[in-house]
Amino acid sequence: MDSHEITMEKIVSLCKRRGFVFQSSEIYGGQAGAWDYGPIGIELKKNIQNAWWKEMTQLHDNIVGLDAAILMHPRVWEASGHVANFSDPLVDCKQCKMRYRADTMDQDALAAKKCPSCGGELTEPRAFNLMFKTHIGPAEDTASIVYLRPETAQGIYVNYKNIVQSNRMKVPFGIAQVGKAFRNEIVTKNFIFRTCEFEQMEMQFFVKPGEDDKWFQYWRDQRWSFYKKYGIRMEKLRWYHHEKLAHYAKDAYDIEYEFPMGFQELEGIHNRTNFDLTQHTEYAGKDLQYIDQDNGAERYIPYIIETSAGLTRNLLMFLCDAYEEQNVAKEGEPEDYRTVLHFHPKIAPITVAVLPLMKKDGLAELAKEIQNELKEDFVTDYDQSGTIGKRYRRQDEVGTPFCITVDHDTKEDGTVTIRFRDSMEQVRVSRSELVQRLRDEIKNYQSPSREPRS
Repeated sequence: MDSHEITMEKIVSLCKRRGFVFQSSEIYGGQAGAWDYGPIGIELKKNIQNAWWKEMTQLHDNIVGLDAAILMHPRVWEASGHVANFSDPLVDCKQCKMRYRADTMDQDALAAKKCPSCGGELTEPRAFNLMFKTHIGPAEDTASIVYLRPETAQGIYVNYKNIVQSNRMKVPFGIAQVGKAFRNEIVTKNFIFRTCEFEQMEMQFFVKPGEDDKWFQYWRDQRWSFYKKYGIRMEKLRWYHHEKLAHYAKDAYDIEYEFPMGFQELEGIHNRTNFDLTQHTEYAGKDLQYIDQDNGAERYIPYIIETSAGLTRNLLMFLCDAYEEQNVAKEGEPEDYRTVLHFHPKIAPITVAVLPLMKKDGLAELAKEIQNELKEDFVTDYDQSGTIGKRYRRQDEVGTPFCITVDHDTKEDGTVTIRFRDSMEQVRVSRSELVQRLRDEIKNYQSPSREPRS
């Protein structure tokens, strides 16, 4: 195996070492399936969310936002089918107590009722609902049951009529939301890829029946373009077409990314028909028809095109795609590898690092002064510890696209050095022009070409 191959172990190690992601409750041995986002990780997550939000709302005149409550009326989940159908078939080993999903384990072992781990006898498969159940109020009875939402979409559907009326929305229109969801996953694995607590970025687009195929293709194109826009390597992405559809779906595609563990789902684009609004009409006893005032007060229940992406899964994808162990040695010199994250500047947790060449001669004070000038426009970092080369490497490792070096010439002529992460090239720029130059570099950024690597 290539020692510089990207592995999940390397990503996990980098995340802990540099403050991207920590194991939840680590000092107590850790909580399986739960992760905390550190100072660098929360900036990365926030930037990905902001990029998605801009793409889905600011750049579209007919899409608005929502932040629905995590706790909803339990009838919502009856109407959606989650109470009856949101379950995995499970088997347990009577000897070692290991638990398996019957639909994903070796079918010969399942038929023989033989545990893959110890060879012990397996129980019969039984359904296990993935929703977390809790109670509101002091009495733990059936009347007080509520669920932690297993998806964010239903909050959009039950507010659809409110948004139509309050914001005078006209079909076609969309409602976007970013929020936490919870699933009582039996198997949590691959770091933050599959967890019990996660965040979704969803947009539900309401269209007239008969126009759904057109909008389904439109949103497939839009979502593919998003990843290209932010520099994801296109050879790492592919479409997966669902042959076996969910009960609510007319058509469904996933965008899959080639993670270190292989191609896995990144985002789903689904034609959900009018199933959800029809169900809520029946269960709530409310008329959720759309009244088209521009077309003779025509009434219909809209079809819904859904785009649903995992925010935390996107974060893992951006990390994996940006990661490179790059040999920066010149020809004829010994190999010299740097770890670098090639984030798009709009995604990078830190945009600009300000580095005084040395602490003395007033350079540290001058560098802090320049950092304070940049803070209004960019997320900045300041580092005066170690050689300038080591400081560059530290910034490369967290994906900082620009380093500003302050030296003695800065005191003399008011110029600084911009060092570019991807090319490692350096240019001299007037301090007075620095903010505009950085803005231009971000606006015109082109992702570097890289050799394909596993």
